Amino acid sequence: MQQPGDRIFAASARGAGILILVVLAGVAAFLVIQAIPALVANPADLPGGKNIAVYVAPFVFGTVVSSAIALIIATPLAIAVALFITHYAPRRLAQGLGYLIDLLAAVPSIVFGLWGLAVLAPAMLGLSTWLNTYLGWIPLFAGPVSVTGRTMLVVGVTLAVMILPIITAVSREVFLQTPKLHEEAALALGATRWEMIRMSVLPFGRSGIISGAMLGLGRALGETMAVAIILSGSSIITFNLISSGNPSSIAANIALNFPDSTGVAVNTLIASGLVLFVITLLVNSLARYIINRRREFSGAN
Repeated sequence: MQQPGDRIFAASARGAGILILVVLAGVAAFLVIQAIPALVANPADLPGGKNIAVYVAPFVFGTVVSSAIALIIATPLAIAVALFITHYAPRRLAQGLGYLIDLLAAVPSIVFGLWGLAVLAPAMLGLSTWLNTYLGWIPLFAGPVSVTGRTMLVVGVTLAVMILPIITAVSREVFLQTPKLHEEAALALGATRWEMIRMSVLPFGRSGIISGAMLGLGRALGETMAVAIILSGSSIITFNLISSGNPSSIAANIALNFPDSTGVAVNTLIASGLVLFVITLLVNSLARYIINRRREFSGAN
């Protein structure tokens, strides 16, 4: 027979889960209702005289590119930091380093944006010039190099620093849950520490790594202030990461234009927000599918 406390806790947990679904459905309904006027409006009445798909496409492109750069940079670095903290660093150093990484998550995004604008952008001018000189035949680095350093590459690096604590924290906790018997068995068979990590820790933590990466990607996709501060974005599509012409992101475009918008222009911005909502939902659904597919390899059973 369940105790009263157990029943209260079960009801509270169930209610919290239902409340989350209700709020999510409410947000989706609001976005759809407010986006309909833009979806059915005459293209001539929309900002720039473009139809909604043409208007949103450059911002979707900028959102995906900046988030992809951040994820490519942050994920391997976060895994390396998590492994160092859990399996290589002395106990006191690991504890202090863990706290330091966690503190990065508490820094406001506007501070990261100012850091990217004032410090990172000038510092990366030399790297951008080098990439253009030696790898300019690749469209990503074709140039000409932006003299201000406010480029998509700088935005990607800034976002990578912002999502690093999220991926590191999740990966660290998963690595610490690796069964000690698995680790000791690998070492007893003569494996080196790295071989033990490769055979025991990484397979066990793969689903956690994917979860952390998707959480970080969600943060990068929705980031507003850092992108708005660093990037002088425009409605273009370009793969050039180091030039002065860059696409903006959906969130930054909404933040910059919403205060001055009226009428159908507001509905157009909300429609672009609906697109971002769908992208985020698809990314998280894909992550859940991958995690469920690999559950049997997690070591939880």
